[in-house]
Amino acid sequence: MGVAKYIKNEKDAIKEVIYQSGIRVKPSYGPEDLEKAGFSYEKDLGAPGEYPFTRSIHPQSYRSRAWTTRQYTGFGTPEETNERFKLMIANGQNGLNVAFDLPTQMGYDSDHPLAEGEVGRVGMAVDSLRDFEAALRHSPGPHRVRPHHQCRGHHHDGHVPGRGGKIRIFQKPDLHHSPE
Repeated sequence: MGVAKYIKNEKDAIKEVIYQSGIRVKPSYGPEDLEKAGFSYEKDLGAPGEYPFTRSIHPQSYRSRAWTTRQYTGFGTPEETNERFKLMIANGQNGLNVAFDLPTQMGYDSDHPLAEGEVGRVGMAVDSLRDFEAALRHSPGPHRVRPHHQCRGHHHDGHVPGRGGKIRIFQKPDLHHSPE
C-alpha cells in the first residue's frame, strides 16, 4: 500500500495527488492558490530578514554570511567546559552549542537529591549565573552568547535560559586579519 495515489495525465505528468487520508493536493501551488486561501505575502510570509521571519532572520539568508558548523559540547564543571571551549576554538571551531547535564535540563540544582549521579555526566552542570561566567571566562573573543531553546519559552534578555535549553557561543571570524 502506497503513501499516496498519483493521478496522471496522458503524458504521464502528475495532475493530482490523493493522500491516504483522502486529502487532495496539487503537484505545485502558485500565487493564485495562495490568494484563494486568503494568504497574505506581507502578513503570512514576509521578506527575508523581516517579521514573521519565515524566510530567514537575515535579509540575504545564508548568502550574506559564512556558514558556521557548531559543535555540541560541554561536560562536567563550568571550568572543565571552559577548557574544552578554549581547545575547540584554538583548533578552528567557530561556533559552539553548549550541552547541559540532565539535572540542569530538568531544572534541578546539582545538590538536589534527584540529581545524584547525573551531575556533569552528559553536559555542563549549571546552577547559577556564576557558572556561565566561569564557562566563558577568558574565552577567545569576540563572541556572542545566545539562548538556543529546544522547546521551552524564549528569553532574549541575557539571563540563564529556561531549563532544557542550550547556549550557543559564536566566535565571529575576523575577516580583516589573516592568521600568522
